[in-house]
Amino acid sequence: MTRTTGNVVTLYDVARLAGVSTATVSRVVHGLDRVRDTTRARVQQVIEDLGYIPDGAAQSLSRRRKDVIGLVCLERRLKQQAKQYDIENMNLLYYDEILRGVEARIRDCNDWSLLITFLQAEQEDAYARLQSLLGKVDGLIIAEGVIDSPLLGRLGERVPVVVIAGDPDERAADVVTSDNRSGSAALVTHLIAEHGRQRLFYLDGPPGVSDARQRRLAFEEVLRAHPCCQLVGSYAGQFSVQSGEEAGTRLVAEYGDFLPDALVCANDQMAIGALQAFARAGVRVPEDVAVVGFDDIYPGSLSHPPLTTVHQAMGTLGERACARLLDRISHPSLRRRVELLPTELVVRSSCGCPPGTQTRQPVKRLPPARRATHR
Repeated sequence: MTRTTGNVVTLYDVARLAGVSTATVSRVVHGLDRVRDTTRARVQQVIEDLGYIPDGAAQSLSRRRKDVIGLVCLERRLKQQAKQYDIENMNLLYYDEILRGVEARIRDCNDWSLLITFLQAEQEDAYARLQSLLGKVDGLIIAEGVIDSPLLGRLGERVPVVVIAGDPDERAADVVTSDNRSGSAALVTHLIAEHGRQRLFYLDGPPGVSDARQRRLAFEEVLRAHPCCQLVGSYAGQFSVQSGEEAGTRLVAEYGDFLPDALVCANDQMAIGALQAFARAGVRVPEDVAVVGFDDIYPGSLSHPPLTTVHQAMGTLGERACARLLDRISHPSLRRRVELLPTELVVRSSCGCPPGTQTRQPVKRLPPARRATHR
């Protein structure tokens, strides 16, 4: 199929070439139901081939820019939602800081506005929903995990895209993320070197999420460097307090009086949930088991005991992602770039340090991990 040139592609062009009504095209580009999968796929292919911009009114196209950027956040549905606060369901502890950073960057930019939307994890029509935004924005800041790399590349061909908390190896779009690997390694090394913890249990994050994967890889690297230490078990969490409570309850039931020396959690919300489960079961932290997290959200400093963790500058993530997107909007030919933001080790008392401890230590960036070679 040949891309239309010389004239603005319209909804009618898409409908004609796809052999459907304009109403069907409209339902597809707005992510609505009542369209058969085969029809939806055919319409989306025509949209791709023609370079059609949904909702691309001639007024917007004539002045070339809308002065709007989009922020696409990821919502994960939790089990037993009735027990959860909205802040758990919508990950607002994280995205509120991201949003503050984005707004701080565009605040001084004349006439720029921000459009925010949440998509559900593993949503089947996520790409179609993103397509429906293209006529409304000049570029998109997308949370990692919204769409996979091939679709990200296709989207980036039509509008500038920056991924927050994406895979450092991503090649389809610009990425701004924290140095999860170095931060996690510093945290686990602290437990081993400063407190002699040798039997460690790992509470992982959602599968496929880059932040969780990088933190887990660093944990495993540190264990390999300390042969005296061992991984005694792991649990697949969901970055929520609820999944942390479930993991803590299971640990007490399975290990009884022979608990691991330390519970390393892939984020603070799960660590807080584990602390709650341990408190109910009469498990002393850190005397019976040390607990550490990652992110440095404010509630972690109020937990009992206060949580040792890794600080990532979530507001700066949003600010830097927004800055990179604005640069790419102005200069589309920029080479793709991955920006790693530094982290800090935040030491409190849940790891075994004395009560009242409150220190912050900049984390030195680790050299790139060696890739395994096979003969």
